[in-house]
Amino acid sequence: MKKIYVLFFFVTFLFSEVFPQKTTRIDAVKANNYGVVYSLPKTSFVITLKTKKTTYQRGEFYTYARRYLGIENPITENKTVYSLENVSVTNKGIPDKTNSFMVEFRPNTTEPFVYLTEEGLICTINAMPEIKPTAPAEQPVKTKQQPIDPRRFFSEETLMAGSTAKQAELVAKQILELRRSRNDILIGEADNMPPDGEAYKVVMDQLDLQEKVLTEMFTGTVETETFTADITFIPDDKNIDRKVIARFSTKLGLVDADNLAGAPVYLSLTNKTPKPEMQLSEKELQQLEKKLKEGLVYNIPSKAEMKIEHNNQIIRNAEVDVVQFGSKEVLTKKMFDSCKKPIQVIFYPELGAIKQIIQ
Repeated sequence: MKKIYVLFFFVTFLFSEVFPQKTTRIDAVKANNYGVVYSLPKTSFVITLKTKKTTYQRGEFYTYARRYLGIENPITENKTVYSLENVSVTNKGIPDKTNSFMVEFRPNTTEPFVYLTEEGLICTINAMPEIKPTAPAEQPVKTKQQPIDPRRFFSEETLMAGSTAKQAELVAKQILELRRSRNDILIGEADNMPPDGEAYKVVMDQLDLQEKVLTEMFTGTVETETFTADITFIPDDKNIDRKVIARFSTKLGLVDADNLAGAPVYLSLTNKTPKPEMQLSEKELQQLEKKLKEGLVYNIPSKAEMKIEHNNQIIRNAEVDVVQFGSKEVLTKKMFDSCKKPIQVIFYPELGAIKQIIQ
């Protein structure tokens, strides 16, 4: 019966989506001196900003909207407005080139093996890696439909009208007639009722389309699109106070951090469990270096508070794990010397932290 020896800590990943990783099994055999080289990660954050673009287009007859159709607030100017809709953060571990180590096994250990990610980050020892759910497939990009020319629905009289005011008057009358026709069909009093359900739908859809397109000549149109942009940020081992990571403009959308046309987007990162500053002697440094060479080195991340601000509002506030704020520890090599039942170690690959040890 397996026993879980250690559950080092509960890790709160801040994921906007799950990224499955391919892994590779490395066997510890005589050819590699029964040792497997692995890397520990450092923390990077992928900050995804979702932007909405809204395009307002005034209609040709907007000045007559109130007079003929009683529309109080038509669009009176063409403009494009951007808004910041959402901010999500992914905690993504990247290989730390300064922290590569070797886990060594005794020659008589029972078939030891290690699973690494494609980037060389450690996943498991003597255990299959956990299978993460596949990220949802991207939705196909919708093709933007071409706008319908409202003049295709104009009557001959409207087309022959000599002024914009007269055209607006005739189009307004046509809109009211379309509404009456639809209402007559709904209550069953039309002179020519659709013969069946399919014909009914075709007729009603056509009436709705004509009314919509012609009414937009008075009200104007509003179109929206959404975009996402990723910003990768790698912290060091110091607190961060309101660092400008991007700027955002209602007229331009997301712009670079040094583009003063936009208002700043700030990021703050505060270590919640700071380590006391210690001056190690030369002997202590040698002992630490020796310790890191003689076992399985792993990360113990520190908890931190992340804040993202824009326009004097906190738009994201969460607790995150930061490897750079934490420390390293070592499992002794003796733990892996069992010839009968090899010990299993499962990691959080994004952090290089131990999730559990199973015997």
